[in-house]
Amino acid sequence: MNRKTVPAWREYLTSALTWHIVAFSVLLVLTIILATRLALDWTATDNHSTDVLATKQVQLTELRVQTAPLRGLDKIIARTRKQMKTFFDDRIPASYSAIESSMADLEVKSDVRLSRVQYTQGPPGHDLTQITMDAAISGSYPSIMHFVNSVERAKTFYVIQEMALTGEEHGQVNLRIEIATWLRPADAAASGLPRTPTKTNSPADSSQPGTEEN
Repeated sequence: MNRKTVPAWREYLTSALTWHIVAFSVLLVLTIILATRLALDWTATDNHSTDVLATKQVQLTELRVQTAPLRGLDKIIARTRKQMKTFFDDRIPASYSAIESSMADLEVKSDVRLSRVQYTQGPPGHDLTQITMDAAISGSYPSIMHFVNSVERAKTFYVIQEMALTGEEHGQVNLRIEIATWLRPADAAASGLPRTPTKTNSPADSSQPGTEEN
């Protein structure tokens, strides 16, 4: 019986079918191992890609938030320049004589008297140079208030910088007033006005250009 069994096993082991089965089993095991490894690698790669995508989305959102104020900036600049040009054309006087004429008109319409009027110019700016008018003003209280309101509402751009009461007698009020306006640098230079003194300096001599005695 043993002699018959040994040849049978030997024949089984040496048969082509047996080796095909062994080879198929080995390949099957290798395929399972590789498939498992591939699945693990794919999962890791997919997770990494998801993290990268999420990070990029966050960065994009932050960039959009940061650049939001800059959207339409070119249109805002163009609109601002147009508004500035309109303001300059409509409310900045063309010359020193235009300022004098405007003040004289306001004086007559308000029924006040301006005296010791002095015009000076500040340092030239890039777009505008400040022109300062320092004057004494006298008249009734309603007339002076009418003058002040007219200055503030005038088409020419004026800013009242200082106003101080210097006296009152028989219903007449005396004030010292300082008003600022602006000229384009070339127009200010052409006016020949003296420079505006600093607050610590003494007032400019009345014989200098820009001084009027009424």
